Amino acid sequence: MITANDILKKVNDCLSSLPYDRKPASLYEPVQYVLSLGGKRIRPVLMLLGYQLWREQPDEIIMPAIGLETYHNYTLLHDDLMDNADMRRGHETVHRRWDANKAILSGDSMLVLAYQRVAQVPKEKLQKVLDLFTVTALEIGEGQEYDMAFETRNDVTEDEYIEMIRLKTSVLLACALKMGAILADAPDDDVNRLYKVGEQLGLAFQLQDDLLDVYGDPKVFGKAIGGDIMSNKKTYMLINAYNRANDSQRAELQRWLDAKDPDRKEKVAAVTRLYDKIGIRQLCETKINEYFDQARRTLDLVNVGDERKQPLRQYMDEMLHRDK
Repeated sequence: MITANDILKKVNDCLSSLPYDRKPASLYEPVQYVLSLGGKRIRPVLMLLGYQLWREQPDEIIMPAIGLETYHNYTLLHDDLMDNADMRRGHETVHRRWDANKAILSGDSMLVLAYQRVAQVPKEKLQKVLDLFTVTALEIGEGQEYDMAFETRNDVTEDEYIEMIRLKTSVLLACALKMGAILADAPDDDVNRLYKVGEQLGLAFQLQDDLLDVYGDPKVFGKAIGGDIMSNKKTYMLINAYNRANDSQRAELQRWLDAKDPDRKEKVAAVTRLYDKIGIRQLCETKINEYFDQARRTLDLVNVGDERKQPLRQYMDEMLHRDK
């Protein structure tokens, strides 16, 4: 068995060697650009680690894994456009480097390329793989719609938020692990267990993003912190801060939520101080650990030897302690 780091290298080598020889080249330049910016490559790595639980040579399914990474980056490209974000992974976003029309059109082409790559599986597995991928893609769009709808609501509950991030983030990690298991001919019960592992891992991962957007180091995180605060994004942290604040804290938080064109540095600092006083950082960290623990316990139930699980376990532990 090979390690997650070995798998990551295989994924990056494959991505860097992909040919883009269709015309016009200008349509595919943003696709190459986005996929060249690096990133953690969590989805393809999880897919290959899931496959490796039952089969050797995970690079045999590297192209559909690359398809999941292509799809993930397509969603980021369009998310950045909708959020009017300037930076992604320390570099200009596509709509900033080119323009909004290019981001839309190249993003659409990226989605088609993702399907083309995911479909490169044995014929007898094709229908099951495409059904899984299609449902996942629909769910991610549904999650994004909920996320946008929450922007105009002040009554979003914690449960609603968790369901939104399950759809927007978790299901693609779950899809990756499940797809790897399907391609490895794993038993159905274990296929479903791995999907659950991915769901729980994804919830923890998104809550980490919420936390890092407030408390992360921008040089490490790859973008300016406080973006969620500035956009009044209904995160786990904001929802719980609002619900757990005393009257004076809630009034101050509401003033910042209602502020028109506030100074970024001032607003981020003020809201962060409120989070500190209310204990939101510790609350979020506790929830992250709960989901990671659930993922570990679910992986324990998968019917393969502990030695085969070790690369995936180690990778999950590294995810827990990430700082970007």
